[in-house]
Amino acid sequence: MIEIEKKFLVLNDSFKAAAFIKNRIAQGYLSSVPERTVRVRIKGNKGYLTIKGISNDTGMSRFEWEKEIPINDAQKLLLLCEKGIIDKTRFEVKLGNHIFEVDEFYGENEGLIMAEIELESETETFVKPEWLGEEVTNDKRYYNSHLSNNPYKKW
Repeated sequence: MIEIEKKFLVLNDSFKAAAFIKNRIAQGYLSSVPERTVRVRIKGNKGYLTIKGISNDTGMSRFEWEKEIPINDAQKLLLLCEKGIIDKTRFEVKLGNHIFEVDEFYGENEGLIMAEIELESETETFVKPEWLGEEVTNDKRYYNSHLSNNPYKKW
């Protein structure tokens, strides 16, 4: 239940040609406090409820619990969320033994494209594609819970 991931900015959209899955995502936060974010997500035709704990000092590791919920429940819960519903498309790109999740944001976060990679340990190595830019793992401005309240376009 510990998630270990790194986040990066994306330099261009060449990742799209290598994507093997593409899903539209709408997500909101019932709680966006760092100690316990509670997220509601609709991804494609499925709903999810996720609880995340605070990140460690590196920003790479934190507790994560996620369960699939009926899409009707997710739609209703989105109505209870804090302001700033995130709208994005997620592209999944396999490279080596890893899958990069690349999010292209819309609305108030349009212009932002970010990639995440989940790892088995904080020291695990991975192949970096040419479209991968600056690492922003420990920059809290790039957390989706932050982007919902402080959109990228307003920075």
